[in-house]
Amino acid sequence: MKFSLSALTAAALIVAAPWAAAQNVAVVNGKAVPTARVEALAQQVAASGRPVDDTVRAQLKEEVVLREIFVQEAQKRGIAATPEYKTQMELARQTILIRALFADYQKKNPVSDAEVQAEYDKFAAANGGKEYRARHILVEKEDEAKAIIASLKGGAKFEDLAKKQSKDPGSGANGGDLDWAAAGSYVAEFSEAMVKLDKGQMTQEPVKSQFGWHIIRVDDVRQAQLPKLEEIKPQIAQQMQQQKLMAYQQSLREKATVK
Repeated sequence: MKFSLSALTAAALIVAAPWAAAQNVAVVNGKAVPTARVEALAQQVAASGRPVDDTVRAQLKEEVVLREIFVQEAQKRGIAATPEYKTQMELARQTILIRALFADYQKKNPVSDAEVQAEYDKFAAANGGKEYRARHILVEKEDEAKAIIASLKGGAKFEDLAKKQSKDPGSGANGGDLDWAAAGSYVAEFSEAMVKLDKGQMTQEPVKSQFGWHIIRVDDVRQAQLPKLEEIKPQIAQQMQQQKLMAYQQSLREKATVK
């Protein structure tokens, strides 16, 4: 049996047509739009945490078709030859290249478990020790503070006077409550006076700071409640990755010859 060249060619086209169709999501004005464009967008969607279902894929398909239509129109109008377009393309190229550079650096320079542990140990050392549950009343003048102390010694309730007279908008409405905090969270004058008090004690003299005059009472004292390493490990690693990247960027800047 003999086959003509034209018959063989036709048969090949029939076989190839389904394969070719699978490579393209559509043909717009005679130009094929490859399926790879849909897949690239799908990867971006998936990376953002959204599931890529049939509905999303249909939307992505429509998007790449619209993009092709708009690109063809822009090319028809000669926009690709304008200086503005070329400038924007160069900026986009730089952005993509820089993003890829930083991603490559982070991939090749991951934060180790040992580095995270060391950072956590520093955090624990700086934030360990005692925490204080304190209240205070803040006023502008020393005489006011002394009068409040006299009222408290006479039986007035600390919480009531704080609500009525404290100038601290954050704690005044809550009866002067400052919640749990380490001594280092406060200005030096406040902190020094507070740590001398035992549970239930109040300052007998007004304490002056840059904010005014304080009357301080310590309601409770405890050891600092630090989060476990496992609870904050992702945050520590992310912060250290960013610090490494910033150091890398700075090192490149310092090594560069700029005139």
